[in-house]
Amino acid sequence: MGVYARTPLAFERGEGARLYTADGEAYLDCMAGIAVNALGHSHPKLVQAVKDQAEKLWHTSNIFTIPGQEKLARMLTDHTFADVVFFTNSGTEAIECAIKTARKYHWARGNPERIDIIGFDGSFHGRTIAAVNASGNESYLEGFGPKLPGFVQVPWGDHEALKAAIGPTTAAILIEPVQGEGGARAVPDQCLKGLRQLCDETGVLLIYDEIQCGLGRTGKLFAHEWAEGAEPDIMAVAKALGGGFPVGACLATVEAAEGMKPGSHGSTYGGNPLAMAVGLAAMEELVKPELMDNVRAVAGYFTQQISGLKDRFPDVVVDIRGKGLLIGVKLATPNREFMQHARDQHLLIAGGGDNCVRLLPPLNLTLDEAREAVSALERACEAARAKAQALVA
Repeated sequence: MGVYARTPLAFERGEGARLYTADGEAYLDCMAGIAVNALGHSHPKLVQAVKDQAEKLWHTSNIFTIPGQEKLARMLTDHTFADVVFFTNSGTEAIECAIKTARKYHWARGNPERIDIIGFDGSFHGRTIAAVNASGNESYLEGFGPKLPGFVQVPWGDHEALKAAIGPTTAAILIEPVQGEGGARAVPDQCLKGLRQLCDETGVLLIYDEIQCGLGRTGKLFAHEWAEGAEPDIMAVAKALGGGFPVGACLATVEAAEGMKPGSHGSTYGGNPLAMAVGLAAMEELVKPELMDNVRAVAGYFTQQISGLKDRFPDVVVDIRGKGLLIGVKLATPNREFMQHARDQHLLIAGGGDNCVRLLPPLNLTLDEAREAVSALERACEAARAKAQALVA
Protein backbone atom coordinates (compact mmCIF):
# COMPACT_ATOMS: atom_id res chain seq x y z
CA MET A 1 0.00 0.00 0.00
CA GLY A 2 1.14 3.50 -0.71
CA VAL A 3 1.19 4.62 2.91
CA TYR A 4 4.87 5.59 3.11
CA ALA A 5 6.51 8.62 1.52
CA ARG A 6 9.70 6.65 1.05
CA THR A 7 13.15 8.05 0.43
CA PRO A 8 14.88 6.36 -2.54
CA LEU A 9 17.64 5.04 -0.33
CA ALA A 10 18.11 1.37 0.56
CA PHE A 11 20.54 -0.31 2.91
CA GLU A 12 22.09 -3.73 2.68
CA ARG A 13 23.74 -4.06 6.08
CA GLY A 14 24.49 -2.24 9.29
CA GLU A 15 27.24 -2.24 11.87
CA GLY A 16 27.16 -0.17 15.05
CA ALA A 17 26.01 3.35 14.17
CA ARG A 18 26.60 2.83 10.42
CA LEU A 19 24.31 1.74 7.62
CA TYR A 20 25.69 0.67 4.25
CA THR A 21 24.08 0.71 0.83
CA ALA A 22 24.61 -2.13 -1.65
CA ASP A 23 27.40 -0.17 -3.34
CA GLY A 24 29.19 0.37 -0.03
CA GLU A 25 28.25 3.97 0.79
CA ALA A 26 28.23 4.51 4.57
CA TYR A 27 25.70 6.65 6.47
CA LEU A 28 25.87 7.66 10.11
CA ASP A 29 22.57 6.52 11.56
CA CYS A 30 21.15 9.03 14.03
CA MET A 31 17.63 7.68 13.57
CA ALA A 32 18.24 4.13 14.83
CA GLY A 33 15.02 2.95 13.23
CA ILE A 34 13.16 5.71 15.13
CA ALA A 35 14.76 4.96 18.52
CA VAL A 36 14.59 1.19 17.99
CA ASN A 37 18.19 0.10 17.36
CA ALA A 38 19.30 1.42 20.74
CA LEU A 39 22.43 -0.74 20.74
CA GLY A 40 23.27 -0.07 17.10
CA HIS A 41 23.11 -2.47 14.19
CA SER A 42 24.24 -6.10 14.35
CA HIS A 43 25.12 -5.95 18.02
CA PRO A 44 27.02 -9.22 18.57
CA LYS A 45 25.13 -10.15 21.74
CA LEU A 46 21.74 -9.71 20.06
CA VAL A 47 22.85 -11.54 16.92
CA GLN A 48 24.05 -14.47 19.01
CA ALA A 49 20.79 -14.51 20.99
CA VAL A 50 18.79 -14.81 17.76
CA LYS A 51 21.03 -17.57 16.43
CA ASP A 52 20.97 -19.59 19.64
CA GLN A 53 17.21 -19.38 20.14
CA ALA A 54 16.37 -19.89 16.45
CA GLU A 55 18.03 -23.29 16.63
CA LYS A 56 15.87 -24.25 19.63
CA LEU A 57 12.32 -22.88 19.50
CA TRP A 58 10.65 -19.92 17.79
CA HIS A 59 7.04 -20.11 18.83
CA THR A 60 4.67 -22.16 20.92
CA SER A 61 1.56 -20.52 22.36
CA ASN A 62 0.66 -18.51 25.41
CA ILE A 63 -1.44 -21.42 26.64
CA PHE A 64 1.92 -22.86 27.74
CA THR A 65 4.46 -21.52 30.21
CA ILE A 66 7.24 -19.65 28.39
CA PRO A 67 10.31 -19.45 30.66
CA GLY A 68 11.83 -16.56 28.68
CA GLN A 69 8.74 -14.46 29.39
CA GLU A 70 9.09 -15.03 33.10
CA LYS A 71 12.78 -14.09 33.00
CA LEU A 72 12.25 -10.90 31.01
CA ALA A 73 9.18 -9.94 33.05
CA ARG A 74 11.20 -10.37 36.23
CA MET A 75 13.99 -8.20 34.83
CA LEU A 76 11.47 -5.48 33.96
CA THR A 77 9.70 -5.57 37.31
CA ASP A 78 13.02 -5.62 39.18
CA HIS A 79 13.99 -2.36 37.46
CA THR A 80 10.64 -0.53 37.55
CA PHE A 81 7.57 0.32 39.60
CA ALA A 82 5.69 -2.60 38.06
CA ASP A 83 4.55 -5.96 39.45
CA VAL A 84 3.20 -7.57 36.26
CA VAL A 85 3.96 -7.47 32.52
CA PHE A 86 2.05 -8.33 29.33
CA PHE A 87 4.20 -8.85 26.23
CA THR A 88 3.25 -7.56 22.79
CA ASN A 89 4.86 -7.26 19.36
CA SER A 90 4.75 -3.47 19.14
CA GLY A 91 4.25 -0.21 20.95
CA THR A 92 0.74 0.40 19.74
CA GLU A 93 -0.29 -3.03 21.05
CA ALA A 94 1.22 -2.09 24.40
CA ILE A 95 -0.92 1.07 24.38
CA GLU A 96 -4.02 -0.99 23.57
CA CYS A 97 -3.28 -3.20 26.55
CA ALA A 98 -2.72 -0.16 28.76
CA ILE A 99 -6.08 1.33 27.80
CA LYS A 100 -7.90 -1.95 28.35
CA THR A 101 -6.15 -2.47 31.69
CA ALA A 102 -7.18 1.00 32.93
CA ARG A 103 -10.80 0.58 31.92
CA LYS A 104 -11.00 -2.94 33.32
CA TYR A 105 -9.58 -1.70 36.63
CA HIS A 106 -12.52 0.64 37.12
CA TRP A 107 -15.00 -1.96 35.86
CA ALA A 108 -13.69 -4.46 38.40
CA ARG A 109 -14.24 -1.88 41.14
CA GLY A 110 -17.86 -1.36 40.19
CA ASN A 111 -17.36 1.81 38.10
CA PRO A 112 -17.92 0.71 34.49
CA GLU A 113 -18.74 4.29 33.49
CA ARG A 114 -15.10 5.30 34.02
CA ILE A 115 -13.79 4.80 30.48
CA ASP A 116 -12.38 8.20 29.46
CA ILE A 117 -8.70 8.36 28.59
CA ILE A 118 -7.32 11.92 28.75
CA GLY A 119 -4.50 12.61 26.31
CA PHE A 120 -2.63 15.66 25.07
CA ASP A 121 -2.26 17.49 21.79
CA GLY A 122 0.89 16.62 19.90
CA SER A 123 0.94 13.11 21.34
CA PHE A 124 1.55 9.97 19.33
CA HIS A 125 0.64 6.54 20.66
CA GLY A 126 0.59 4.36 17.56
CA ARG A 127 -1.59 3.58 14.56
CA THR A 128 -4.38 1.31 15.77
CA ILE A 129 -7.86 2.80 15.95
CA ALA A 130 -7.74 3.21 19.73
CA ALA A 131 -4.20 4.62 19.63
CA VAL A 132 -5.00 7.28 17.03
CA ASN A 133 -8.12 8.25 18.97
CA ALA A 134 -6.04 8.53 22.13
CA SER A 135 -3.67 10.90 20.31
CA GLY A 136 -6.46 12.84 18.64
CA ASN A 137 -4.30 13.96 15.70
CA GLU A 138 -6.79 14.92 12.98
CA SER A 139 -4.47 13.91 10.14
CA TYR A 140 -4.26 10.36 11.53
CA LEU A 141 -8.03 10.17 12.19
CA GLU A 142 -9.20 11.48 8.83
CA GLY A 143 -11.09 8.92 6.77
CA PHE A 144 -11.41 6.30 9.48
CA GLY A 145 -14.94 7.06 10.60
CA PRO A 146 -16.27 8.91 13.63
CA LYS A 147 -14.12 9.47 16.67
CA LEU A 148 -14.41 6.77 19.28
CA PRO A 149 -16.10 7.67 22.57
CA GLY A 150 -14.00 7.67 25.68
CA PHE A 151 -11.04 9.71 24.45
CA VAL A 152 -10.43 13.31 25.47
CA GLN A 153 -7.55 15.63 24.48
CA VAL A 154 -6.36 18.70 26.35
CA PRO A 155 -3.66 21.22 25.40
CA TRP A 156 -0.14 20.12 26.31
CA GLY A 157 1.03 22.00 29.40
CA ASP A 158 -2.38 23.46 30.30
CA HIS A 159 -2.81 22.37 33.92
CA GLU A 160 -6.18 24.04 34.40
CA ALA A 161 -7.64 22.42 31.29
CA LEU A 162 -6.44 19.05 32.53
CA LYS A 163 -8.03 19.50 35.94
CA ALA A 164 -11.28 20.62 34.32
CA ALA A 165 -11.33 17.57 32.05
CA ILE A 166 -11.28 15.10 34.94
CA GLY A 167 -14.75 13.94 35.91
CA PRO A 168 -16.79 10.95 37.06
CA THR A 169 -16.17 9.07 33.79
CA THR A 170 -12.38 9.54 33.72
CA ALA A 171 -10.37 6.32 33.80
CA ALA A 172 -6.79 7.42 33.13
CA ILE A 173 -4.39 10.10 31.97
CA LEU A 174 -2.09 8.98 29.14
CA ILE A 175 1.09 10.95 28.50
CA GLU A 176 4.56 10.68 27.01
CA PRO A 177 7.10 12.04 29.53
CA VAL A 178 8.98 13.23 26.45
CA GLN A 179 6.99 13.56 23.25
CA GLY A 180 8.64 12.09 20.19
CA GLU A 181 6.52 12.50 17.06
CA GLY A 182 4.88 15.62 18.48
CA GLY A 183 8.03 17.73 18.49
CA ALA A 184 10.33 16.36 21.20
CA ARG A 185 8.68 18.25 24.06
CA ALA A 186 9.75 17.14 27.55
CA VAL A 187 7.28 17.33 30.42
CA PRO A 188 8.98 19.21 33.30
CA ASP A 189 9.75 17.03 36.31
CA GLN A 190 7.51 19.06 38.59
CA CYS A 191 4.60 18.53 36.18
CA LEU A 192 5.07 14.76 36.23
CA LYS A 193 5.00 14.91 40.02
CA GLY A 194 1.87 17.04 39.82
CA LEU A 195 0.23 14.49 37.52
CA ARG A 196 0.95 11.74 40.02
CA GLN A 197 -0.57 13.78 42.83
CA LEU A 198 -3.62 14.69 40.73
CA CYS A 199 -4.25 11.05 39.87
CA ASP A 200 -3.93 10.04 43.54
CA GLU A 201 -6.46 12.70 44.52
CA THR A 202 -9.02 11.76 41.87
CA GLY A 203 -8.67 7.97 41.68
CA VAL A 204 -7.53 8.25 38.06
CA LEU A 205 -4.80 5.92 36.79
CA LEU A 206 -1.60 7.39 35.36
CA ILE A 207 -0.32 5.78 32.15
CA TYR A 208 3.08 6.63 30.70
CA ASP A 209 3.91 6.01 27.08
CA GLU A 210 7.66 5.41 27.23
CA ILE A 211 7.79 3.59 23.91
CA GLN A 212 10.22 6.11 22.44
CA CYS A 213 11.62 7.95 25.46
CA GLY A 214 12.15 4.92 27.69
CA LEU A 215 14.81 2.22 28.03
CA GLY A 216 17.77 4.55 28.45
CA ARG A 217 16.98 7.15 25.81
CA THR A 218 17.08 10.07 28.29
CA GLY A 219 20.04 8.89 30.36
CA LYS A 220 18.00 6.99 32.92
CA LEU A 221 16.37 3.65 32.24
CA PHE A 222 12.99 5.40 32.03
CA ALA A 223 12.33 9.08 31.45
CA HIS A 224 9.95 9.49 34.38
CA GLU A 225 12.75 8.45 36.77
CA TRP A 226 14.16 11.98 36.51
CA ALA A 227 11.08 13.07 38.51
CA GLU A 228 11.35 11.27 41.84
CA GLY A 229 8.01 10.03 43.13
CA ALA A 230 6.23 10.30 39.76
CA GLU A 231 5.86 6.59 39.03
CA PRO A 232 2.88 5.57 36.88
CA ASP A 233 0.29 2.86 37.45
CA ILE A 234 0.71 1.52 33.92
CA MET A 235 3.45 1.99 31.33
CA ALA A 236 3.83 1.03 27.66
CA VAL A 237 7.29 0.23 26.29
CA ALA A 238 8.64 -1.19 23.02
CA LYS A 239 11.16 0.02 20.41
CA ALA A 240 14.51 -0.44 22.23
CA LEU A 241 13.19 -3.42 24.20
CA GLY A 242 14.12 -5.78 21.38
CA GLY A 243 17.03 -3.76 20.04
CA GLY A 244 15.44 -3.96 16.58
CA PHE A 245 13.42 -7.14 17.03
CA PRO A 246 9.64 -6.60 17.43
CA VAL A 247 9.01 -6.66 21.18
CA GLY A 248 6.70 -4.52 23.28
CA ALA A 249 5.30 -4.69 26.79
CA CYS A 250 2.63 -3.23 29.04
CA LEU A 251 3.80 -2.92 32.65
CA ALA A 252 1.46 -2.35 35.59
CA THR A 253 1.16 -2.49 39.33
CA VAL A 254 -0.73 -5.51 40.60
CA GLU A 255 -3.49 -3.16 41.76
CA ALA A 256 -3.91 -1.46 38.38
CA ALA A 257 -4.04 -4.86 36.67
CA GLU A 258 -6.53 -6.40 39.08
CA GLY A 259 -9.26 -6.52 36.45
CA MET A 260 -7.16 -8.43 33.92
CA LYS A 261 -8.19 -12.04 34.39
CA PRO A 262 -7.84 -15.09 32.09
CA GLY A 263 -9.61 -14.21 28.84
CA SER A 264 -9.40 -10.43 29.34
CA HIS A 265 -6.61 -10.02 26.81
CA GLY A 266 -4.18 -12.05 24.74
CA SER A 267 -1.74 -12.21 21.85
CA THR A 268 -0.76 -14.94 19.41
CA TYR A 269 2.84 -13.86 18.88
CA GLY A 270 3.42 -11.61 21.89
CA GLY A 271 6.09 -12.99 24.19
CA ASN A 272 7.16 -15.83 21.92
CA PRO A 273 10.45 -17.58 22.81
CA LEU A 274 12.45 -15.95 20.01
CA ALA A 275 11.35 -12.43 20.97
CA MET A 276 12.01 -13.09 24.64
CA ALA A 277 15.55 -14.32 23.99
CA VAL A 278 16.39 -11.12 22.11
CA GLY A 279 14.61 -8.95 24.67
CA LEU A 280 16.59 -10.50 27.50
CA ALA A 281 19.86 -9.92 25.66
CA ALA A 282 18.92 -6.30 24.96
CA MET A 283 17.81 -5.58 28.53
CA GLU A 284 21.03 -7.00 29.94
CA GLU A 285 22.88 -4.32 27.98
CA LEU A 286 20.38 -1.50 28.52
CA VAL A 287 20.53 -1.70 32.32
CA LYS A 288 24.31 -1.29 32.46
CA PRO A 289 25.26 1.94 34.30
CA GLU A 290 28.11 2.63 31.87
CA LEU A 291 25.62 2.82 28.99
CA MET A 292 23.60 5.46 30.84
CA ASP A 293 26.81 7.36 31.56
CA ASN A 294 27.54 7.37 27.83
CA VAL A 295 24.04 8.63 27.01
CA ARG A 296 24.42 11.56 29.38
CA ALA A 297 27.90 12.42 28.11
CA VAL A 298 27.01 12.26 24.42
CA ALA A 299 23.70 14.07 24.99
CA GLY A 300 25.52 16.87 26.80
CA TYR A 301 27.92 17.23 23.89
CA PHE A 302 25.09 17.31 21.35
CA THR A 303 23.17 19.93 23.33
CA GLN A 304 26.21 22.16 23.63
CA GLN A 305 27.17 21.87 19.98
CA ILE A 306 23.66 22.27 18.56
CA SER A 307 23.21 25.34 20.77
CA GLY A 308 26.26 26.72 18.97
CA LEU A 309 24.63 25.98 15.62
CA LYS A 310 21.51 27.79 16.81
CA ASP A 311 23.63 30.87 17.58
CA ARG A 312 25.38 30.72 14.21
CA PHE A 313 22.32 29.81 12.13
CA PRO A 314 19.34 31.59 13.74
CA ASP A 315 17.69 31.66 10.31
CA VAL A 316 17.72 27.84 10.30
CA VAL A 317 17.63 26.58 13.91
CA VAL A 318 14.84 28.01 16.06
CA ASP A 319 14.87 25.87 19.20
CA ILE A 320 16.43 22.79 20.80
CA ARG A 321 14.16 20.38 22.66
CA GLY A 322 13.94 16.94 24.14
CA LYS A 323 15.93 15.09 26.75
CA GLY A 324 19.02 12.90 26.61
CA LEU A 325 19.43 11.33 23.18
CA LEU A 326 15.89 12.20 22.16
CA ILE A 327 16.92 15.53 20.67
CA GLY A 328 14.51 17.77 18.82
CA VAL A 329 15.61 20.66 16.63
CA LYS A 330 12.85 23.08 15.61
CA LEU A 331 13.63 24.67 12.26
CA ALA A 332 12.82 27.84 10.39
CA THR A 333 13.20 25.97 7.09
CA PRO A 334 11.05 22.95 6.05
CA ASN A 335 12.10 19.93 8.09
CA ARG A 336 11.82 17.46 5.20
CA GLU A 337 14.18 19.58 3.14
CA PHE A 338 16.59 19.70 6.05
CA MET A 339 16.46 15.91 6.38
CA GLN A 340 17.54 15.70 2.74
CA HIS A 341 20.37 18.15 3.35
CA ALA A 342 21.50 15.87 6.18
CA ARG A 343 21.25 12.79 3.95
CA ASP A 344 23.38 14.59 1.39
CA GLN A 345 26.02 14.66 4.16
CA HIS A 346 25.46 10.95 4.81
CA LEU A 347 23.71 11.64 8.10
CA LEU A 348 20.32 10.07 8.86
CA ILE A 349 17.91 11.98 11.10
CA ALA A 350 14.17 11.68 11.71
CA GLY A 351 11.33 14.11 11.15
CA GLY A 352 8.88 15.28 13.79
CA GLY A 353 5.91 17.47 14.48
CA ASP A 354 6.02 21.24 14.82
CA ASN A 355 8.59 21.40 11.98
CA CYS A 356 11.23 19.59 14.04
CA VAL A 357 13.86 17.05 13.17
CA ARG A 358 14.92 14.45 15.72
CA LEU A 359 18.27 12.91 16.52
CA LEU A 360 17.72 9.43 17.97
CA PRO A 361 21.13 7.78 17.69
CA PRO A 362 22.15 4.46 19.24
CA LEU A 363 22.73 4.85 22.96
CA ASN A 364 26.29 3.57 22.55
CA LEU A 365 27.19 6.26 20.00
CA THR A 366 30.76 7.43 20.62
CA LEU A 367 31.84 11.04 21.10
CA ASP A 368 33.83 10.81 17.86
CA GLU A 369 30.66 9.74 16.03
CA ALA A 370 28.77 12.57 17.72
CA ARG A 371 31.39 15.04 16.45
CA GLU A 372 30.93 13.63 12.96
CA ALA A 373 27.16 14.10 13.27
CA VAL A 374 27.54 17.72 14.41
CA SER A 375 29.85 18.47 11.47
CA ALA A 376 27.26 17.02 9.10
CA LEU A 377 24.51 19.06 10.78
CA GLU A 378 26.61 22.19 10.33
CA ARG A 379 26.93 21.51 6.60
CA ALA A 380 23.20 20.82 6.42
CA CYS A 381 22.55 24.20 8.06
CA GLU A 382 24.79 25.86 5.49
CA ALA A 383 22.87 24.16 2.69
CA ALA A 384 19.51 25.16 4.17
CA ARG A 385 20.64 28.77 4.51
CA ALA A 386 21.94 28.83 0.94
CA LYS A 387 18.66 27.44 -0.40
CA ALA A 388 16.61 29.97 1.56
CA GLN A 389 18.77 32.83 0.32
CA ALA A 390 18.53 31.61 -3.28
CA LEU A 391 14.73 31.57 -3.03
CA VAL A 392 14.70 35.16 -1.77
CA ALA A 393 17.05 36.26 -4.54
